[in-house]
Amino acid sequence: MHQKKSPAPEGHPAIAICISCMGLYGLAAYSAEQRTKEFGVRRVLGASVGNIMKLLSLSFLKMVFVAACIGVPIAYYLMNRWLMGFEFRTTLSMSIVLVSVVGTALIAFLTISVQAYKSAMANPLEALKYE
Repeated sequence: MHQKKSPAPEGHPAIAICISCMGLYGLAAYSAEQRTKEFGVRRVLGASVGNIMKLLSLSFLKMVFVAACIGVPIAYYLMNRWLMGFEFRTTLSMSIVLVSVVGTALIAFLTISVQAYKSAMANPLEALKYE
């Protein structure tokens, strides 16, 4: 008897997004912990919560966009090659790629902003107490 091969198990994309957000959150927490004294000095010298959040968020968003600049052309090329292998050929539009990059940046910003807000709202005297 011919036994039908079962398809490979597929994971849910939400699980991958959740795991990557946890990793990004951990990296943001580690970075904020390393820069606690810097943020404390900035707060004492008059920096606002928004300035501190912007400082931490922009450094991570730059990394996200660098990763997108590296990954998007490779993924676009490979996806177009894969799609051309089907009987009914189709192309990948740049709008889909743009939406995915903007969505990735938005999810990364929301993840980072939670930790950035915690760091910005921390008491600056606690960070500078031992200096």
